[in-house]
Amino acid sequence: MALEPRPADYPRIRKALSFYRITSIITGVMLLLLLAEMILKYVLHYEIFVGGPNGFLTLEQVIVEPGGGLKTSMTSGFNLSTGILIAHGWFYVVYLFGDFRLWSLMRWPFMRFLVIALGGVVPFLSFFMEVRVVREVEAYLAEKEQGAKSQSSESQDAELEDAESNTSVSSDSTSSDSTSSDSTSSDSARSDSATPNTATPTEVSH
Repeated sequence: MALEPRPADYPRIRKALSFYRITSIITGVMLLLLLAEMILKYVLHYEIFVGGPNGFLTLEQVIVEPGGGLKTSMTSGFNLSTGILIAHGWFYVVYLFGDFRLWSLMRWPFMRFLVIALGGVVPFLSFFMEVRVVREVEAYLAEKEQGAKSQSSESQDAELEDAESNTSVSSDSTSSDSTSSDSTSSDSARSDSATPNTATPTEVSH
């Protein structure tokens, strides 16, 4: 039986979903930049440099060594190609943390964690997974919160009906007691009027 998220974790799930969404987009963009850098370096034999002697942002040729290795021709400036590689690695770690956090709160199977993790290494997969995961989690939370509101409304209606019923019973009981008291008073009055006068006439002495 599949496990379901705990209702107490719903606010945390929304925060985890927002974090995952941001990291997924950033990691996906960085992966595409890394893919472009790999093609540029290993196919076209160029690297991107910033602040080198040839300009602020330049393409510098990579030297192919006899053994098949590649050697950078620049000795100054910032190698942006290497920077993209390092940045993607760090963002992927953050992406994995966001994946793990959402996976643990949603209590999904472990295979789901692995599939989402692949989004950081397979081009365009992170964008597809981001849309699918966000849509699924938001729909799940909306359904559960709507159900909780319906149950709360039904509970309040039931409590209101019970209160009205108790009020009606109390009113009927008060009315019955009043009627009984009036009946008792009426019976007492009839009894007093029906009692004969036992007083004897006073003899007149001469």
